[in-house]
Amino acid sequence: MAQLYFYYSAMNAGKSTSLLQSAYNYKERGMHVALFTAALDNRFGTGIVASRIGLKSEAHLYGQDSHLLEQINKLNRQQKLDCIFIDEAQFLTKEQVKQLTFVVDELRIPVLAYGLRTDFAGETFEGSHYLLAWADKLVELKTVCHCGRKANFVVRMDESGQAVREGAQVDVGGNDKYVSMCRRHFTSLVWQ
Repeated sequence: MAQLYFYYSAMNAGKSTSLLQSAYNYKERGMHVALFTAALDNRFGTGIVASRIGLKSEAHLYGQDSHLLEQINKLNRQQKLDCIFIDEAQFLTKEQVKQLTFVVDELRIPVLAYGLRTDFAGETFEGSHYLLAWADKLVELKTVCHCGRKANFVVRMDESGQAVREGAQVDVGGNDKYVSMCRRHFTSLVWQ
């Protein structure tokens, strides 16, 4: 039975690594998968899902106006798909998450979405909000704060290493801009 999975975490928990490993497992068994990634995140190249440990794979792009159900249905007609993988799922819109539920329920294709739960201000992204609400299975991938506690928040840092407390929700970056922290350290920098 197909299900919608949401694998969420703070940064540096291995979301993309886990996605690429799972996709490889399907392919190794002769199954067909489709990978999708957000068009706005081109840090590793356009249409590439890449992990910090060096794994990477080509992916289809989605943007705010993409109709994922149509895209996936078209790909499925060309080659029967066994699983869909979505990287940077926090950037999905409410409508796109709804479309993924139709992929699962109507096309009967499992969807594994990977993304951040919250932004630098501790607020959920739109995609994450609806995945948390509508996914069949929620799986937290864990990483650690510099103090050793579980990191479940992300702090955006400016050029001088100071925490950013306001600004646009989306500012794509990696370890150059963001640090994963536990709630205690996050709140001491962002909410106080």
